[in-house]
Amino acid sequence: MKLNTIKPAAGSTHYSKRPGRGIGSGLGKTGGRGHKGQKSRAGGFHKVGFEGGQMPLARRLPKRGFVSLDRAFKAEVRLDDINSLPVDTIDMLILKQSGLVPHLTRSAKVILAGEIGKAVKLVGVAVTKGARTAIEAAGGSIAEV
Repeated sequence: MKLNTIKPAAGSTHYSKRPGRGIGSGLGKTGGRGHKGQKSRAGGFHKVGFEGGQMPLARRLPKRGFVSLDRAFKAEVRLDDINSLPVDTIDMLILKQSGLVPHLTRSAKVILAGEIGKAVKLVGVAVTKGARTAIEAAGGSIAEV
């Protein structure tokens, strides 16, 4: 037997510390809380990020980024999704009825994702450059409103 190879029995667990149960426990008297102060007392705590009255880090740092309030009213549609629609003329009403865009959507844009194999006419729907070339190559057209 070597001392560096001794291990506890398989499945055994170490006892949990029980603060405030006498000096023999290693956490007697103050129970590991130190002496005095707010954190030593029952119910004494600060909210997360509190720095003793100093301006907290989260408020010292500048705010970054921008979240558009219009994001709930805009949607993207893939070419694959348009290809699966059974109609040839596609507008916002058709996209909403088919469930491709939410009902709150005010504007949609077709993006180049997937392939399109039939001629479709888009009315009142924005299109990216790549999607435009793919739609026109398939014999379709885009009507700007």
